[in-house]
Amino acid sequence: MASIYSTNGETDQVLVEEKFSVRIFTLNRPKQLNALSFEMGKGRAFCAGGDVAAVVRDITQGNWRSGASYFRKEFTLNYVMATYSKPQVSILNGIVMGGGAGASVHGRFRVATENSLFSMPETALGLFPDVGSSYYLSRIPGFFGEYVGLTGARLDGAEMLACGLATHFVPSERLSLLEEALCKADSSDPAVTSSTISQFSHVPQLKKNSVYYRLNIINKCFSRRTIEDIIGSLEIENNEKDEWITSTIQTLRKASPTSLKISLRSIREGRLQGVGKCLIREFRMVCHVVRGEISKDFVEGCRAILLDKDRNPKWNPAKIEDVTEEMVDRYFTKLDEDDWEDLELPVRSNLTAHAIAKL
Repeated sequence: MASIYSTNGETDQVLVEEKFSVRIFTLNRPKQLNALSFEMGKGRAFCAGGDVAAVVRDITQGNWRSGASYFRKEFTLNYVMATYSKPQVSILNGIVMGGGAGASVHGRFRVATENSLFSMPETALGLFPDVGSSYYLSRIPGFFGEYVGLTGARLDGAEMLACGLATHFVPSERLSLLEEALCKADSSDPAVTSSTISQFSHVPQLKKNSVYYRLNIINKCFSRRTIEDIIGSLEIENNEKDEWITSTIQTLRKASPTSLKISLRSIREGRLQGVGKCLIREFRMVCHVVRGEISKDFVEGCRAILLDKDRNPKWNPAKIEDVTEEMVDRYFTKLDEDDWEDLELPVRSNLTAHAIAKL
């Protein structure tokens, strides 16, 4: 018999339903597009990311540690999901941005639909692709991960499947049947789960204007060593004034210069690290971001995009060439702060081969 209860009796921000051996978790902050909070849906979004507006309020009130503590809990959850022994199935029927990707992409099965919309928009906010994205973006074939992470490009469900961010594509009209079948399967065997999802899935056709058809240019340009080299390479390719290339260059130039540089280095380092080390490194980075001693671009970006919504952030430094290697290096160092610890991840036992491969 199914039962429904909440993780928080007052706010019901996460609904939990039991069906046989299955536990169904539904994010339930629809007005906030299911932005992740300390307490954490329904509506048109799977999850639009972390509740960064709340983090910024803490920072402006002089309490950066509270914001950093939010990320500590979020990153720990990401690690638990990435190493969980039982198969996790994420139904991505809507917006999947930032922290929403962290709460789903680390799981074994990610089901996209025609309504899926994926993006890591952090460089436009003065942040960087976090929640372990330096692990999964760096493992997308070629240099498509650098493109997605640096530009905040929006991918639909077909593109998510094509690049590996999604494992299956199921039309939204069949989701209720899929959920029913998963419950009736009554098994924690990943092979059974995969077979069940496959009964409802297919490979969709990419749209004619899909960015995935631009892979040759993306790999050629976004494989370059620095942000300056990437933009320079795009400009060379743009001798015929291609609309997509022009837009990509403009997007990069509008983003936080500091965010671009630390994001590129983070993704490149992620190629050689397991998910745990990626999250530990990203936690160091985000602590420097919220403390704001190197740059205050995160507060400014959230002001311009999310709060005042004038979409005109005043970055400091304002130019890419003014962000020095010494500044970038500092984001990757442990905080020199009394009583402040690095991210300590829980010891995991009974790991599956799938989880061990991520370590």
